[in-house]
Amino acid sequence: MRRERIKIDLLIHDLKVPLAVIEAGLTSMMNRQEKYGPITEKQERVFKRALRNTKVLKTLVGDALELGRSREGIVFFSNFPLADLIKETLVEILDLTDTVISEKLRKCENLMHFKKTLEEKGIILSIDEALWGQKIRQDETKIKQILRNLLNNALKYRKSRVALNVNCERGFVIFSVQDDGAGIPAAYHKKIFDCYFQLDATSTCNVRGHGLGLAGVMVLVEDMGGEMLLNSDEGQGAKFIVKIPLMVDT
Repeated sequence: MRRERIKIDLLIHDLKVPLAVIEAGLTSMMNRQEKYGPITEKQERVFKRALRNTKVLKTLVGDALELGRSREGIVFFSNFPLADLIKETLVEILDLTDTVISEKLRKCENLMHFKKTLEEKGIILSIDEALWGQKIRQDETKIKQILRNLLNNALKYRKSRVALNVNCERGFVIFSVQDDGAGIPAAYHKKIFDCYFQLDATSTCNVRGHGLGLAGVMVLVEDMGGEMLLNSDEGQGAKFIVKIPLMVDT
């Protein structure tokens, strides 16, 4: 099994080089028109769309490699501010769909300004000012991947709003991501975390992708010694709660 995992990871890793070449080429054509020739407004829109999707693929490649490392018990602990984690994750997500908002978020100088800017996109952030400036010790890459997947999922299936609540309690960092979408019937709460699971065509609940995102999140959370809970019912939106233990400096 380990040999198969290595083969898969090698293939995934090798995808990084052509993606980097594509990204560099598109960026050069847009930013160095004196060398490559002028481009029209329509061409620029196509290039920007291609560039955004290249970034998506790079993220997916990174996520796949991180899942492999997680299954092997590989962790990289560091001390990092919660503010940086949350800000970078949200900017990365929104940069793919709304570059205006993502640029505004980059320029936010305080928590209040950041919250108000998020509200323009129907995202409600709840976190104490003291916690916003606090550092925690954990594997930052894995937590960012968990948060990114949950937020992407919520944004995809919301009707109008997504709520992100962040708290620290009894040695755990707790993320709660809630949408106001169609919800998930109680009968599917366990199956929704299975790879490739889809709700059947007769269900009135929206299909939540192919299940790899939530299944991957569950793997990461469990490998970090945490737990994930789902609170949802049909027509009542979905709320995912993730509790991850904090490490202590030794």
